[in-house]
Order: sequence, then C-alpha cells, then structure tokens
Amino acid sequence: MDGSPADGIRYSIGDLARRTGLTVKTIRFYADTGLVPPTGRTPAGYRLYDVRALARLDLVRTLRELGLDLPAIRRVLEREAPLREVAAAHAEALEVQIRTLRLRRAVLLAVAQRGSTPEEMRLMHKLAKLSDAERRRLVHDFIDEVFGGLDANPEFVAMMRSAMPELPDEPRPEQVEAWVELGELVQDRDFRAAVRRMAEHQAAERADGDRTGLHHSLTETVTSEVRAALAAGIAPASPGADPVLARLSAAYAETFGRPDDEELRRWLLDRLGAADDPRAERYWQLLATVNGWPVPEGLRDVFEWFSEALRARLAGC
Repeated sequence: MDGSPADGIRYSIGDLARRTGLTVKTIRFYADTGLVPPTGRTPAGYRLYDVRALARLDLVRTLRELGLDLPAIRRVLEREAPLREVAAAHAEALEVQIRTLRLRRAVLLAVAQRGSTPEEMRLMHKLAKLSDAERRRLVHDFIDEVFGGLDANPEFVAMMRSAMPELPDEPRPEQVEAWVELGELVQDRDFRAAVRRMAEHQAAERADGDRTGLHHSLTETVTSEVRAALAAGIAPASPGADPVLARLSAAYAETFGRPDDEELRRWLLDRLGAADDPRAERYWQLLATVNGWPVPEGLRDVFEWFSEALRARLAGC
C-alpha cells in the first residue's frame, strides 16, 4: 500500500499501528489532541490517514522517544518553534537530569560503601545536590564569619576564597563523602570558633608589624628538617634535636626579621599553638579530594615534633 499523497492512499489506525509499532490507543490519543489529525474517514466513520500523516506520526514518535513533551512537539509541528531550538533546549534540560542522576548514583554508592544510617543518607543527599553556586556560598559564608572584621593575613584569606569546592558532574563516591564532610565542617560552630582564633592571632601579628604574607618555603624547610629527624629516630627533647631546632629557629628569625633568641622561640611556640587544630589540615585535604587535586601531605606529626622540641627547651629556661 505504498505510494504518494497523489495516489490517494489512506491508512487505517490499524495500518499505522503495524507500520509504526505504536498502539492503536496511542495513535488515537495523538489524533484526539490534534498532533496527528486524521486525513478523512470511512463511510462508517473510521479514521483514515495519508502518507503525510504517517510521516507526522513517525516524527511525533521519535520526538517522544527523545523525551520532548507534547507542547514542545506541537510547537515544532505547527512551525511555531524551529526543531533545532527545541532540540537544543531539550538537550540542555537532559544534561541537567543526567548530572542529577550521576550525583544520586554517587550518593547511593557512598552510602553503600560506608554503611550510612538513614539520617546520614538524607544529609548526604541534601548537601550533594547543592548547586556549584550554593556550595561556594556555603564556604564563603564560613570565610566571611571567621575572618570578618579582622585584619588577618590577606594572602591567606585570598587563598581560601580562591579554593572553592567544585564537585564534578560525575563525582566518585569518595568525592561525595569528602564534600559532605567538608559541608558539615564549615558549618560546625566549634570549628568556626577555632579558625576565628587563628584569624585573631594573624590580625594581632599584623598589628605588630608582620607583613610577610604566606610562608610556603618556610613550611617546606620545617617539613624537610623534621621528617629527616623523625626518620632518624631523633626524639624532640633529646640532644640530637638541638641542631635541627637551631636551623629551624634561624630560618624563622631570617624570614620574620627577628633576633634568634629565647623570645623568638616563645613566639614560635605560641604561633604553632594558634594553628594547632587538626581540622584545619583536614579542611584542605577534603577540599583537594572534592576537586580531584593531589591531597596535601599530613603535617600534624611534623609540627607536633617541632612544638615538643621548643617546649622541652623553654621549660628549662
């Protein structure tokens, strides 16, 4: 029964169903809604369709399989909207749905791996589904509160503001877990208070004239010296730690332009104590995991050794 419209070929609903694979009920629904109106009727009142209607029905089926809703399909059929624009808009909407599904999958995998309780699962889902802007706002709110009104180290504050959590479109379960932990951490009142004390210490040092900024090279020096001491089994209170501490004390004296004396060592111990919160280090490790960056090395044992070495010598002064 193939032919062109000029041949006057007409198809019944049953013919269309066999040719398209759609049910008679579905074709009747499309006819009733005006998407694929019948071309004519038989003397008995049964609907008939021509080749153009067959092509129109095939297009409707294809667009429905691609997920377009009926109003969008109607606009395409009636030439109110170009197909390319409708397709582009729908593709964008599908991309959002795909990202959402990937995120849900990552949350479920994380829940399965860690054996979360229903309450933990709800929290994970709530935090994980935040948009990029909402995640950044949560961290910016944390930074605003802990550094607000203080003349803290501007380079450090800028570094914190530039390092925002960026959960990928298809996160791994460990990235979801890290973001959930980070999201909880920045909302923790006790952690905020601890970071506020660090910021106050920075502000006090700046009030005393410190404008030295960040000290990455100094941290590398401390790490190198103390790691070597730890590897050699040198206890912080032992005589073997004296030359290590002397080199570190000299490095700080040079960096901050201070005399290398007992007062410097007391200042050093106070400085290390102000930053002595393992959650601060955890913050950067979680952020790195979320963003897929190399996770920074844990330095808690390094600075504990350094503090203990200072404390042991100042105790006898």
